[in-house]
Amino acid sequence: MNRLSDILGFSEDFPLIFTQINFWIFFAIAYFLFALLYKRIHLRNSYLLLVSLFFYYKTSGLFVGILLFSTVSDYFIGKYIHLSATELKRKVLVTLSVCINLFTLSYFKYAYFFTDSFNELFHTNYEVVNWLAVWANGFSDTSYFTVDAIILPVGISFYTFQTISYSVDIYRRKIKPLRSIVDFGFYVSFFPQLVAGPIVRAENFVPQIIKPTQVTSDHFNRGSFMILKGLIKKMIFADYIAMHFMDQVFDAPEMYSGFTNIMALFGYSLQIYGDFSGYTDIAIGLALLMGFQLPINFNSPYKAINCGDFWKRWHISLSTWLRDYLYIPLGGNRRGTTASFVILGLILTGVVFALGNLWTTLIIGSLVLILGILARRIPSVANHINTNINLMLTMLIGGLWHGASWKFVLWGGLNGLGIVVYKYWRKVSPYEAARGWLVHAWKIAITFFFITYVRIYFRGESMDHIAKWYRQIANNMDMNNALEVLSHYKMVFIIMLLGYITHWLPQNSKNTIEKYYANSPLMVKGLVATVVSVLCYQAFSSDFQPFIYFQF
Repeated sequence: MNRLSDILGFSEDFPLIFTQINFWIFFAIAYFLFALLYKRIHLRNSYLLLVSLFFYYKTSGLFVGILLFSTVSDYFIGKYIHLSATELKRKVLVTLSVCINLFTLSYFKYAYFFTDSFNELFHTNYEVVNWLAVWANGFSDTSYFTVDAIILPVGISFYTFQTISYSVDIYRRKIKPLRSIVDFGFYVSFFPQLVAGPIVRAENFVPQIIKPTQVTSDHFNRGSFMILKGLIKKMIFADYIAMHFMDQVFDAPEMYSGFTNIMALFGYSLQIYGDFSGYTDIAIGLALLMGFQLPINFNSPYKAINCGDFWKRWHISLSTWLRDYLYIPLGGNRRGTTASFVILGLILTGVVFALGNLWTTLIIGSLVLILGILARRIPSVANHINTNINLMLTMLIGGLWHGASWKFVLWGGLNGLGIVVYKYWRKVSPYEAARGWLVHAWKIAITFFFITYVRIYFRGESMDHIAKWYRQIANNMDMNNALEVLSHYKMVFIIMLLGYITHWLPQNSKNTIEKYYANSPLMVKGLVATVVSVLCYQAFSSDFQPFIYFQF
């Protein structure tokens, strides 16, 4: 009875996630019933919608109401966009959809960010008020909901982008609206990818909703392989090294040497990849077992040979979404629009005030002034600014998507700067056309070091916390005790090494391993699953380890 109560009830401390036994009991029951219903399309979609809403309730409680609000509003707006005869009415409706979605996202995700930034800029002392809680408490004499705190619903950034893409794709006449709100609700809430992606495009997933389900042996083989691979990435390569090394260092960087802090940052690059890639692998695998195709979200990102290549391999569904729905509409690499310059100016102003450093303010202000003067006098400079401003803006906004803090904006800006610098470097580099393995390895190493280095702005809890990390690097490397550190955390570094080796294996080798798995007898597949389960259990910690991207 306790197990059943755990499965049916909501616990804020223990949401239903892929690494818990409760989830696999839930999925086994859901999949058994799915096998009985899947041949009837409408019944299948209705059933999976209910299952998905229950899953989201188990991860976010009553915030399932926000998901339902987004579903209902975008379903009807999409329908009216399609039926509208005039272009003006279509533009008004698609703008309404985008505004509703972004306002909802901003309210829950950026209320503290905007309030703190406003207070810092104008020296005010406003506080965040949860107006939804105030409204809900007004229906009774008892205050059930806290009015002085806004909690971020899990996965809101992901399903918000999905509903926006639905309305925009209807406006662009790429797809026709779904006839049933049940089918649309299924598209928005499909539980494998609901809370942490990959972000599913309407034009890719909607056609699958209206087709009969076909679960082939290939689906089963690829799906089960992806699930096992994802569990290894998450529970061994991500959670183990985080619990036994990295969290300790990042919680108090001043207590560890600079060398230890650097090794923790390299560990974090593996952790965040194993965590996020592991989640999407499991999500893709679960969907395949039900006959649905989700987009690949990672393509060996640490094999990238430059920063631009990295963002074509990392979180692909977000990168391509930002390209198609933000970068290109703003003008792409052809020109910077008025909106581009206004938004970039606001972001840079915010960064200056967030850093609160006089020298930083002077440097940024001087650079902007110099570039402005040169742009007015030299057309080629203006052209370079116009062709790169949207790229930088997209990366800055992409950084803000990841977290409601100026340090995430700075992280996005540094990645954007890495892309821009490489665009110019490749024009003069004597090694750009070289095809030798040593040059290729050097490019991968430089890119990996850069991506890892800037991740301190992603992982650091605050700018003060990041400053402590820098001070340890600058003043206390303590290389004399490096071997002692490696020896003390021997098992952690062995697992890190194995993680990176498997990541850098040639793709042909990975395909061969998957092929051997697919062609093996069912008994061998069961044995592999058992071994993986035992290994994951051995690495399992009693401390709850949520997926990192749940916070986004």
